[in-house]
Order: sequence, then structure tokens, then C-alpha cells
Amino acid sequence: MTYLQLVNSVLRRLREDEVTSVSQNSYSKLIGEFVNDAKRSVEDSYDWTALRTTLTVTTDDSTFNYVLTGSQNRMKLLDVINDTSDWFMQYRPSRWMDNAFLIETPPLGAPQFYSFNGVNAAGDNAVDIYPKPDGVYQLRFNVVLRTADFTEDTETLAVPSSPVVQIATALGARERGETGGTSAAELFALADRTLSDAIAIDASQHPEETIWYS
Repeated sequence: MTYLQLVNSVLRRLREDEVTSVSQNSYSKLIGEFVNDAKRSVEDSYDWTALRTTLTVTTDDSTFNYVLTGSQNRMKLLDVINDTSDWFMQYRPSRWMDNAFLIETPPLGAPQFYSFNGVNAAGDNAVDIYPKPDGVYQLRFNVVLRTADFTEDTETLAVPSSPVVQIATALGARERGETGGTSAAELFALADRTLSDAIAIDASQHPEETIWYS
């Protein structure tokens, strides 16, 4: 669903007239804010299949710090693969990296380890790798990448729409105080059930992630 369709779906549930643009009036703008709040809540609640993507880094000789372009500090890392060397890279804490680069002399070779090192001026995550590359390597960062807030009517939702609509409706009902018989508490309970069902359906695509081993 588009941003506009989501807002109109909420407006109908609140017994309000539909709009042709989210920015049409002050109330539709408010509902648009609730839709973005709901979208963030739903996206943060689970590692949705639709939000999984790969950010690729191509190394240069002797350069150890790289930026994950597009990450915008909204990502959760799943794994890192040195695609050129055909192995999974391993995480090392910043203290380990400080010792490797500042106390000792880092060697050149195929990258085996990584550690995050803040964000750049554009808001994208920066990552250090070790050893320093001795050439060109393709590194694949498999991540769950949450999306930015909607601003345009035509922007499309990636995660399931039902929990977003239900949460936004509950937020709207709580702000207004009534919805013609259904309390905000009931609407939030419905939203929780809808979100739980959506997570259960999506989780079936990654059953190994829902199994706990002692």
C-alpha cells in the first residue's frame, strides 16, 4: 500500500472523509504522522523478509575503513561474507581493532574481521576491516534495513500493511478520544494480535531463527 492509501484506510476507520493527498489538511497530516509512527513500530518489531538486503563493499589496496552506503544507521546486521575469499567474516570489538591497528602493525591480506566505527556525515555506518586489504575484495553485508519515514503520497510500504493500519488507527482513536464504540485499548489489543499474526506468517520463511537451543 502507498502512504496515501494507508492514511485513507485509517481515516475510514475513524469515520473521516478520505483525502487526495496526505498533506490535504491538518488532520490528514496528523494521521500521516501516526502512520509513520506505526510503520516504525512494525518494522522494529521483527526482522521482516521484505527488509532484508545486501550492502556491498569493494575494497581498495591498504584501505581499512569503509562506509555502508544507504545504511543510514537503521540497519541490523545478519552476517558478513568475504565473497572473493569465500568465507564468513567475524566480528571483533573496537578494543581489539584499536590494538590491531594502533598498538601493533596491521598486516596486509584478505579481510577476515570487521568492527563498526561510528557513522559518517551522511548518517551511514562506517566499518573497519582487518587485515588491511592487499587488493580488491567484494564484501557482502547482509542486513535488515529499516526504511525512512514516508514523505510522499506514492511511497510504498514494504512490511505487512494490516498491523500498520491497526496501530495508526489506535493512535488516532486515543488522540481523538472515541471511535464510535471501540475504545483505544481495544484497538491496541487488535493491533497487537494483527502484528503477532503477521510476524508468525513471515517467520515461517526463516524457521531456523525461531528455534532456541540450550
